[in-house]
Amino acid sequence: MLGGLSFEAANLPRVSALNEQNPATTSMIETRNQEFRSKALQPKRLQTWVPLEKISPQLQRAVLAGEDTNFATHHGFDYEAIQRAYEQAQKDAEKEAKQEGENDSWLPNMPDFKRGASTISQQLAKNLYLSSERSFMRKGQEAIITYFMERELSKRRILEIYLNVIEWGDGIYGAEAAAQFYFPGTSATNLNARDAAFLAAMIPNPRTVFNPFINPKRVARRQRIIMRGMPSVKMPKGTG
Repeated sequence: MLGGLSFEAANLPRVSALNEQNPATTSMIETRNQEFRSKALQPKRLQTWVPLEKISPQLQRAVLAGEDTNFATHHGFDYEAIQRAYEQAQKDAEKEAKQEGENDSWLPNMPDFKRGASTISQQLAKNLYLSSERSFMRKGQEAIITYFMERELSKRRILEIYLNVIEWGDGIYGAEAAAQFYFPGTSATNLNARDAAFLAAMIPNPRTVFNPFINPKRVARRQRIIMRGMPSVKMPKGTG
């Protein structure tokens, strides 16, 4: 097992190049393009790269509030904090759902959440280089890439890349494309706290589970929870 992981480590991408270069594409984007082609459709890609200083501090804060509250202080892995956040968010979501007369939970069940829990650094490692396959080897690759990413890149750079490549709907990648798609005439620079929390609410699964056109109430509930958490998020040096 260790030998296999050592071999994989020797063949993994050198993330240090990301200090100077923006990724031209990602494993996630290529997977989505293949899905389009398999349906005899032309791949769709809306993406405009912008530096972190051109992304609203409100969106930076909202994304950390929703995805990784301890991003500024951990070294790539923070499962205990994510589990605590899950438990509180589950309680908040169930309470608000009952108040609205619904029997609906917007989070996956506990076993699925534990298997999928990941920090922003882990999410970026998977998004850039890996498949969505659930296996020990794939998780091992993710862990190795995450380790070197945290070692070679600043938190600011990790967040900048993350916000420029993540998926925000079919063929929509990055904060600038998402801002212009969901709020026409608005750039990522000008997103306010409410709109930022709306976009952050979609991140776990913007095409189905948290698609605002399919599940608007579910997205709105998560949006409210993220807004409550935004003021207490500690931001890394050089970010919003």
